[in-house]
Amino acid sequence: MLKSVFAKGRQWQGKVFGKRADSRRACSCSRRRCLFIILVLGAVLFFYNTDIKEMAPDCNPNCLTRYNATKWWLAFRRQEQNAFSPHVTDSSIRKAETSLAVFPHTETMMSTNLKDTTQTSHQISNASAAVRQKPALRPAPSPVPYKSPRPYLVEYPYDYHFIINEPQKCEQQKPFLVLMVPVAPHNRKDRDIVRSTWGGESPVLDKVVMLFFLLGLHTGEGAEQLQDQLLQESKEHQDLIQSDFLDCYKNLTIKTMVMLEWLDFHCSSASYAMKIDSDTFLNVPNLITMLLNAPKTNYMTGLVERGAVVHRDPSSKWYVPVELYPHPQYPRYALGLGYVLSLDLPKKLVEASRHVKPLYLEDVYLGLCMQHLGIPPTDPPKWGYFNVFPVEYSRCAYSRLIATTTHENSDRLSDWKDFKKPGSYC
Repeated sequence: MLKSVFAKGRQWQGKVFGKRADSRRACSCSRRRCLFIILVLGAVLFFYNTDIKEMAPDCNPNCLTRYNATKWWLAFRRQEQNAFSPHVTDSSIRKAETSLAVFPHTETMMSTNLKDTTQTSHQISNASAAVRQKPALRPAPSPVPYKSPRPYLVEYPYDYHFIINEPQKCEQQKPFLVLMVPVAPHNRKDRDIVRSTWGGESPVLDKVVMLFFLLGLHTGEGAEQLQDQLLQESKEHQDLIQSDFLDCYKNLTIKTMVMLEWLDFHCSSASYAMKIDSDTFLNVPNLITMLLNAPKTNYMTGLVERGAVVHRDPSSKWYVPVELYPHPQYPRYALGLGYVLSLDLPKKLVEASRHVKPLYLEDVYLGLCMQHLGIPPTDPPKWGYFNVFPVEYSRCAYSRLIATTTHENSDRLSDWKDFKKPGSYC
């Protein structure tokens, strides 16, 4: 009897302790699950917070599209450090990361604080080696095509930096005249034509003439491949200057201000500069002859426009609304096909631009800056030197002008060979 009671007691005790053991095991398992969930949430919050900190602190939804494009561009510029070009610098990338995280815009003041970031070849090779040792970058997002929110505002980063530069050439060769040709990054054909024709002439009448092409950034499909091609072209010709603004029609004013700052910083020892479009014909000897008798300071000339009416039709390519420019006519300005200026003017025009509301019509905008300075552009000594409408090619006609636009289907290389052959022009 007693043995039966003790046996039942042991069975009951075993059941109780078994349940307690099961309970302890369940509790231990629940705690491990909780700890695992906490660790996962902590990791998610950590990476989320890290990614947000990479954005500019003042970035708002309106600028995220442009930020993504810039983030992609900076990542791909780091990869360019492994390229061969001596003109790409690691310091420019570090500066661009701080100033170009967002593309702000302004309607009241143009400030182009262009910084040169050139280093020696030894320093660049060391920087490139350091970059190669860094951990691999996270995959960059695809660039978003640039689209301006409004058709007439000038938009630009606060600072501009050179991606490709030729900072010493003017100092080394001391030119009398510098030819600055704004051109789209993808337009290699026009650059080669200019190099093979009037851009390849130097010296002219015993004066050194230098040629540079000014480019911005290409965005969208094929941008990285195009940039590699530009680096190779720069290595071959040493005549490319590229800055990190977006290269588009409405940014021609930015391109012009970058050009002026570059001239002031790197080429102020020259006497004159000419901005000229890539699709023009330029008679360099006639230009030099004119400049030998031109004023040395406060001088700008070209095809000077007077009393130009402001276009108020929104469908016009040159539309400017009243709130941006209230007057019915523009001040005097030199048309953008090609204008010449003395090399004291770039610094003055850059300073004036800080007080003149930016306008995307770059030649008009320079006219507004000249008006602010109280320096009107000067007519050339002869009517017909500069032509905005294409002059039909003939040796005689081209021998009498300085610059003219050309027909789209004209054979500029063939015309140039004919123009340079011996014999009288007329």
